[in-house]
Amino acid sequence: MFLLVLLFGLSRVDSRNPDTKNNSKQSGTLQKMIVENASVTMQVDLNGLNGSNSLVARPVTLQFSAAANSFFPILIFNDLLRTVQPGSMVLIPENVPALPVQLAASAKQLVIQKLPSNQSFGLAVRDSKTGFTFFNVEGGDYDYNANARSLSIAGGRLLISKQFANALGRSSDAGSIVGRISVGAAMQPIQITQVVNGQPKSVVVPPLSQRVGPGAPTLVPGPDIIVGDLPDMVEIDSTGSQVGLGVATTSCNNGDQPVNFHALPETDHPFFPQNFYRMSGGADNTERFEQIGQAWIKHAFGADELDDCNLGCDTSNCVQFQQLCPGCADPYLADENGWYDLLGSRAWVNPFTGFFPPGPSPYPSSNHTGHKHDGASHRIRVNVDDLNTTLNQGATYFAEAAYLTSQEYQWCQAHPGQCNMYNNASYRKFLVSGTTNFTFSPVGVTGRMQPAIMAWAGATINQVQPDPGNDGISFVGYKVTSPAPGVYHYEYAVYNYNLDRSIQSFSVPLGAGANLSNIGFHAPPQEPGWANDGTVNNQGYSSTPWAVTQASDSITWNSETFVQNQNANAIRFGTLYNFRFDADQPPQTTNATVGFFKTGSPMMVGIQAPAGGATPTATPTATATPTATATATATATITPRPTPSPRGSPPPRPRPTPPSRP
Repeated sequence: MFLLVLLFGLSRVDSRNPDTKNNSKQSGTLQKMIVENASVTMQVDLNGLNGSNSLVARPVTLQFSAAANSFFPILIFNDLLRTVQPGSMVLIPENVPALPVQLAASAKQLVIQKLPSNQSFGLAVRDSKTGFTFFNVEGGDYDYNANARSLSIAGGRLLISKQFANALGRSSDAGSIVGRISVGAAMQPIQITQVVNGQPKSVVVPPLSQRVGPGAPTLVPGPDIIVGDLPDMVEIDSTGSQVGLGVATTSCNNGDQPVNFHALPETDHPFFPQNFYRMSGGADNTERFEQIGQAWIKHAFGADELDDCNLGCDTSNCVQFQQLCPGCADPYLADENGWYDLLGSRAWVNPFTGFFPPGPSPYPSSNHTGHKHDGASHRIRVNVDDLNTTLNQGATYFAEAAYLTSQEYQWCQAHPGQCNMYNNASYRKFLVSGTTNFTFSPVGVTGRMQPAIMAWAGATINQVQPDPGNDGISFVGYKVTSPAPGVYHYEYAVYNYNLDRSIQSFSVPLGAGANLSNIGFHAPPQEPGWANDGTVNNQGYSSTPWAVTQASDSITWNSETFVQNQNANAIRFGTLYNFRFDADQPPQTTNATVGFFKTGSPMMVGIQAPAGGATPTATPTATATPTATATATATATITPRPTPSPRGSPPPRPRPTPPSRP
């Protein structure tokens, strides 16, 4: 139903087809279509592009084909084009003429991106890897031919973007017209809905004519909720030296079983944390990967059955709205993910089992009585100085979200070979603009089913799983660089994916005579204590930096123990802490020791450290290969346990109306 509201509530894209009234009681056939194949032509004036004063144009033609099954979706109702939705076409060059250096270097990795409706332009031509915008596209005639199932875009004007103009050293040329673009695309349906009086009556998901592109997930046995996209990010409000952010999330069911989305006070629904990270430091700004913000968890409710993940939404055997059907998607807006009444403290939940306490209103898991909010409360809380572009030149930023549900845990216990509990997190790169108030622009595509630590360029990432079947996993990443001759910088990141026991200590072995300097520790800001926040005495989690102890053969960081302080600053689920130092000895392969907070014996994990011994196993460099290497997959073997008793399904309930933004 949300798809129909979206369809009939939006302005129709200009077309040569006759118009129809926006009437939500219409009947007919609604098709969601993507690009099967396409040809794209750009006519560019090189004199204009190079800033020549010549009055004579020097045209050059750039010809591209589009990657098969490019997700550039359109909605067709009764054979009429109704809207073009955000998406992109990956361009494959068929010729590369002489171009300015900046554009020539990106010619083989360009995309045409359909921008959201709130942007100044409908389309943009960008570098798919860096997000750099070369051209904005102004105007253009959109035409859909139902007989040929083809979409054409003609006469779009190519305008030099502000970003490209600055890179060319001619900021005043931003907005200058330097050419035109045209697109001819064969389209194919990915979902066909029969609508009667505004209500969907049947849905068909046709097979694609060509193989789905690389990286597109396929349905797996069981419930499997993933983050399919992180399309937007906004600053919602601020307070003092901190801002409160929200990131838009599109959850998708990658499994063949429905995922329950029952609203509170029911506990049978997913919840998800939102996190923000920064990669910076060193000669190439990839030395360290730090978490700079975290939010309380969002409690999901009421699923919209869309096909935004291109998995083939199948609503035939599930309860729509109360469940996320196999292959279907449910989006939340960025500012909606920052509404207070939909957020709850992380302290109430078990990230591995997905369970949290039930109860009547006010629900223990999202109780906001007894405290007053400010602009950063419960949202992704980030220090302004961590975003200020003047203070963080060259830094790269990543948003992350992870949907967690008890259904996956229960299914995993009953079907040990079908555990889908370790692919729930996804991340996306964002460009940050501003010094006190901030805007965010998504770059490239969402890294599906991987935590953000996997984006740490040149790092090695190892998995830690202390008790398979009874608790979750974490990751330890490391990177060694040489900022000066004879000096080695050791950088470690410890990320808790879904370990309920949490992490309390991290110890690195040292070789005899190793001299250390610039010893450091970093953790993201914590929420202050709030009434009813689930922490002991409502004090909130501690922000006390970890103590550091250097012995002759090791260096160890630790928080207080669980016995000393149950609210200690341990590494809880969905958080990443950093440990670092400089040393005068090169790296050797060895093991670090990870100690746990609530229960469990310490565990070894492979790293590099100035551990002494023979010839170094690796030569550090200040310029690392920009590809993170994961040495373990995010799939674990789970020991079967008895299946918890299933809960009965509650009666249908309307989706609550979100409160007005404070």
